[in-house]
Amino acid sequence: MKLRLVLAFVSFLAFNTIHGQTFPDETWEYNIDKESKDWDYDALKVFNNYIIDSTKLTGLVIIHKGKIVFEYGDIVENSYIASCRKSILSILYGKYVEDKTIDLNKTIKQLGIDDVDGILPEEEKATVQEIISARSGVYHKEGYPGGMQQYAPERGSVKHGSYWLYSNWDFNVAGYIFEKETGKNIYDEVEVQLAKPLNMQDWDRGLQKKEGDTTISKYLAYPIWFSTRDMARIGVLMLHNGNWNGNQIISKNWVQEMIKERTNYKELNTNVPSFRDSGIDFGYGYMWWLFQNVKDKRFEGAYSARGAMGQNITVFPAIDVVLAFKTKAAYSRRNSGKVRIDILKKIPTFYTGSVHNITVK
Repeated sequence: MKLRLVLAFVSFLAFNTIHGQTFPDETWEYNIDKESKDWDYDALKVFNNYIIDSTKLTGLVIIHKGKIVFEYGDIVENSYIASCRKSILSILYGKYVEDKTIDLNKTIKQLGIDDVDGILPEEEKATVQEIISARSGVYHKEGYPGGMQQYAPERGSVKHGSYWLYSNWDFNVAGYIFEKETGKNIYDEVEVQLAKPLNMQDWDRGLQKKEGDTTISKYLAYPIWFSTRDMARIGVLMLHNGNWNGNQIISKNWVQEMIKERTNYKELNTNVPSFRDSGIDFGYGYMWWLFQNVKDKRFEGAYSARGAMGQNITVFPAIDVVLAFKTKAAYSRRNSGKVRIDILKKIPTFYTGSVHNITVK
């Protein structure tokens, strides 16, 4: 695949600018100014070779101030975004939490949630908030793979809310709760809340279908298919605290709630040994991963949606950068955890411009 490093071209009517930021309308603007001191273009060329030689990515895009500064591979094709779906669901929750349609303090028992192997008395006390924080303490088997239940304590052994574990049971139940409480279909809400307002170029409602083994758990997963460039639109929305070209699509307060620490990196690394010494310390919010324990100011305040095999949306607020990359499962292309972390570590180092002072709470 060839690097499409970018000859600045784009139609005048395709873009809108607000407060010095560009928002894509129906297409993206490309901006490579080799006289600019914001990017190390020689390093980006080396990075392009790294992608080819050392990764199995099928698409990657770097957005700076709303414009594409680097593009690799096929950023148009829709494919499975794996666990990035959870971060998308978290965005959808905001509207309904704020209008009190969804009560984050409701318990599993109050919601009438049961499952194939039953729910234990201690597990029944878990709240919606604990479920979307991966802190429910419910370790029922998941009917759709992708969690980390191999690290789960014995069922009923921990108090709800007291222990972080990345479990697809939590995330699939979060989808069920969303639909039960709102009366809305998740995919329809992706279309209404995100795809249409953000002018997603490649969204296809027909590709979206729930999956899962209901003999293990009755709660289905909600796989989502996006293109790389549409994933980047999600990142731009998050970077601007839910505002899209002057329209508040998601409230600023909810964006801040999603990326507020619910679990710090020390607990996460303790509970799941595979995260120790991975290269980046992650905390956890409402289904978003938070960069923590960072020393380089360019990484400060960063957060990610992350999915298996190498699906990713990362926002670097200190440098106005959004990164999106993915693989296509149908090609059997899987990137190791090390490669995925290496990519996240490399991107801000290519940026040589000014850095905002970010206060992380």
